[in-house]
Amino acid sequence: MQAEQTPDAGPDGGTTEPGTTEQPATQPVATQPGAHNALGGEPSAYLRQHAGNPVHWQPFGDQAFAYAAARNVPVFLSIGYAACHWCHVMAHESFEDQATADYLNAHFVAVKVDREERPDVDAVYMAATQAISGEGGWPMSVFLTSDGLPFHAGTYFPPRPMPGRPSFLQLLEAVRDAWDERRDAVEQNARSLSQNMGHAQLSAAVDLSGPPELLDAELLPAAVLSLARSEDPDDGGFGDAPKFPPSAVLEFLIRHAAVPSETAGAARDMAGRTLAAMARSALFDQLDGGFARYSVTRDWSVPHFEKMLYDNAQLLRVYVHWIRLGGTPGFPAAEAAEVSGRTAEWMLASLGLPAADGGRTAPSDAVALASSLDADSVVDGEHHEGASYLWTVGGLDQLLDADDAAAVARMMNVGAQGTVSEFGSPLHPARALTGEEAALWAEVRAPLQAARAARPQPARDDKVVAGWNGLAVAALAEAGAVLDRPELLDAAVRIAGYLEEVHWRAATGELVRVSHSGTARGIGGLLEDYAFCAEGFLALFSVTGSAHWYRLAESVISAACARFIVDGKLADSTGESEQVFNAQGRQPGLDPFDNATPSGAAAFAGVLLGYAALSGSAEHRITAGNIMSLLPPIAPRAPRVAGWLLATAQAAAAGPVEAAVVGPPGPARDALHRALLGSPSPGLVVALGDDPDSGAGAAEHAQGVPLLRGRTAGADGVPLVYLCRDMVCERPVASVAEVLESLSPDRIS
Repeated sequence: MQAEQTPDAGPDGGTTEPGTTEQPATQPVATQPGAHNALGGEPSAYLRQHAGNPVHWQPFGDQAFAYAAARNVPVFLSIGYAACHWCHVMAHESFEDQATADYLNAHFVAVKVDREERPDVDAVYMAATQAISGEGGWPMSVFLTSDGLPFHAGTYFPPRPMPGRPSFLQLLEAVRDAWDERRDAVEQNARSLSQNMGHAQLSAAVDLSGPPELLDAELLPAAVLSLARSEDPDDGGFGDAPKFPPSAVLEFLIRHAAVPSETAGAARDMAGRTLAAMARSALFDQLDGGFARYSVTRDWSVPHFEKMLYDNAQLLRVYVHWIRLGGTPGFPAAEAAEVSGRTAEWMLASLGLPAADGGRTAPSDAVALASSLDADSVVDGEHHEGASYLWTVGGLDQLLDADDAAAVARMMNVGAQGTVSEFGSPLHPARALTGEEAALWAEVRAPLQAARAARPQPARDDKVVAGWNGLAVAALAEAGAVLDRPELLDAAVRIAGYLEEVHWRAATGELVRVSHSGTARGIGGLLEDYAFCAEGFLALFSVTGSAHWYRLAESVISAACARFIVDGKLADSTGESEQVFNAQGRQPGLDPFDNATPSGAAAFAGVLLGYAALSGSAEHRITAGNIMSLLPPIAPRAPRVAGWLLATAQAAAAGPVEAAVVGPPGPARDALHRALLGSPSPGLVVALGDDPDSGAGAAEHAQGVPLLRGRTAGADGVPLVYLCRDMVCERPVASVAEVLESLSPDRIS
């Protein structure tokens, strides 16, 4: 069995000292705060999934830890998320079992955490779990002292012993025995681990106080060559199973491919092979669109079926950027456009939330995006992974005529034996379709979609995460521009408006991480939330020309600098929890490595670089450069966890190019603007505005966007493009041909 894993983690398992198999009598628990399941009133869908367990779950907080201290028992911390298949499995096997719950309640305080609401909690205890057990994933099972220090950890534990893995009850008995009989050693080990984690945080700290060192020009080509050594050229992607979509790495490769160099061709080919493999695989939902979390097989043929907003927002943007690059013969831009469009449609149709009630909505009404769809569907009261997405030969025969059913089965790799379960196999061609096959697929998709829609559907986690919606704003805005689909841009504007109205507290400069049903609550945003939202607002400004989004991004960036830069050091969070602060050695935490999303540090460096290009702020560009100083020790050895830092460094190496489009609205200005938005120039920033000397727009531009200041239209109001790089500006140009010439790859380099 295998739990939900972090990218590049090994299979779950690990060593745990088994206890005795005899189950002692349970002990009564006093009726007081903590002596009951307290999750029923929590807004988190994941916590509510466990509200009916006989385990006396508590939400993470001071009260739960005080209760553990008063009872002199350890805390059992269980971390997961709503779409997690193995979280459901462990819940059914252990947390719904009365005898197991009785033992857990008698000897522990049980705390349940939604990792998507509390990534700060997840991050520190994931690091501890990996240090203790050598593995990481979800469900995560961690045992803590009452001040939050971890002393034992693992992931999934079965109800009965398995080779190399005790049962969950054996684990509980062993931990209880150690706590009762060897308390001094347990607490000393916990203190040592937290001290080591504190030292690790200090070694990863970024010094923002001085001028940054220039990056070695060979760093980026060396990273491409390192990636080439870990590429799977046959099946696409990097490494072996399980395979995760390498979104940030693909962004770097696409940017690198846009600039002539000896490694540009290799970067383009690697990106194309991976993008093609994923688009034609079971990872991509061939019927409804959208990507699953990862593949359990090397060839992407068996996905882990949960669908996450953060994956799809990042992949939508990457495929759009591939279109701008022009594609390759093996994966043409036209095919990428089909994948991009269907991914955007899926995001809005399946994750779109209306203004207040949290129900399903039409894409045209979506004002925010939910977090995920579950990996499981409930069929006859039982959880079955991927059941909604699977097909059998017999199922196709019932819907299509015999010839079409046989052709679809061959084309989409549906055989007599299901590759996932008795429910069948996911549809995937694993190659480009021929013209005849594409025509057949276009014909049969509608009846297959209708049949699938009638099946039990995976549950949706309706919480709105600020940062992930920020990623979606950037992706939808750019997709709307590149695909010429204004409805996608309209959706980006609505989502950005929701983030501003619900999550952003302008008076205090605080961004709240999570909202439910239109109300923000819980912890303040992490560095990644501020960075992703600012990135989305800047992308929206580039596409719409509305200085409102620029000013909002500026406010969020300013708040992030004040919040996360302390004593010249950058941190991912601001100490929302005393227990988390204790566990990381009472040091501010900064994780420089990309995971499912870019690291907060990398995302912040990218948005600072873009903002500096628009604002002319040397201070923000210097800070971005200091953050990029994390790259030299990481990039040559582990570029797969530094993709967004590499992408940001590629943009910095290219200038980045700054473009101001000025002139009266109309077809001429629109053509210039479209040419810029369609350019693959790494990190290109675009500012669009009316001639600031023409009257109504003058005050806004003067107070808003420095890149537009002093820029005027040509004679008779002819729109002009002003291009600058490295603080050197060229003469303004008035035609699309001149814009494209100025942005040609040779000029970028």
